[in-house]
Amino acid sequence: MADYAIGDVQGCLDALEELLAIIDFNPQHDCLWFAGDLVARGSDSLGVLRRVKALGNSARVVLGNHDLHLIACFYGYSPVKKKDRTANIITAPDGQELINWLRAQPLFVEIPHQNAILSHAGIPPCWTIKQARTLAAEVSQVLQNEQQLQQFLGGMYGNSPALWHEHLRGTKRWRVITNYLTRMRLCNFAGELEFSHKEGLDDLPEGYYPWFNLPNPSIKNTRILFGHWAALEGNGPQAPIIALDGGCVWGGQLLAYRLDDGQFFSAKQACVDCGLE
Repeated sequence: MADYAIGDVQGCLDALEELLAIIDFNPQHDCLWFAGDLVARGSDSLGVLRRVKALGNSARVVLGNHDLHLIACFYGYSPVKKKDRTANIITAPDGQELINWLRAQPLFVEIPHQNAILSHAGIPPCWTIKQARTLAAEVSQVLQNEQQLQQFLGGMYGNSPALWHEHLRGTKRWRVITNYLTRMRLCNFAGELEFSHKEGLDDLPEGYYPWFNLPNPSIKNTRILFGHWAALEGNGPQAPIIALDGGCVWGGQLLAYRLDDGQFFSAKQACVDCGLE
């Protein structure tokens, strides 16, 4: 019995199948923890959603920004991006069922028996673990409330506010919570987000740092698992911060991290034709 955390699949079904074969995944005994962005630039996002959903309780998922964008597209709040390959999900006979399943996935999960936390982009230095848990649950409730869902999707896009304040309400509050958990890479010592930098750890904007390099006493004794930052290629932070996005969709590799012993596995079949158009 083993727990595996898996980085951003982004529709790369072949790489996922190869990775599951490499780790000899057994759904009767093992559990997969997906770091979000199941869909987007890869060649078979529909197949990935169907595959992961069919795994039932042997697969746990947190939502990424691309997953949320798909939900917004499904409900007509945004067009499918030109480079995404998700239009067939919207028209699929099981499309509504898959979207309902996505809406039911959290933005933050704890894995107590592994002393680990998983969210797509990480945990901002201005939040404690308790705050992250509470605020993520708040957005999850919104996603499953039909009326609030429309408000949320209508106001989901945007970089402002870039700094968390407890007094925020409504769509601004939901947006900044979502941005911290699904879009964060850099922030300053106050916790203010910076969205323009998408490369690696060099040439950072002045006054901004990788979120995991800023002090946060709340997380120092807990493993924090995250994806989202493909340019890191699974490198960068030091344990107990674990980067999972190996940039498979950009020609890198799909990564799995075995929580039981800290060993990494990778799929050699990189999705070299994905995301590069």
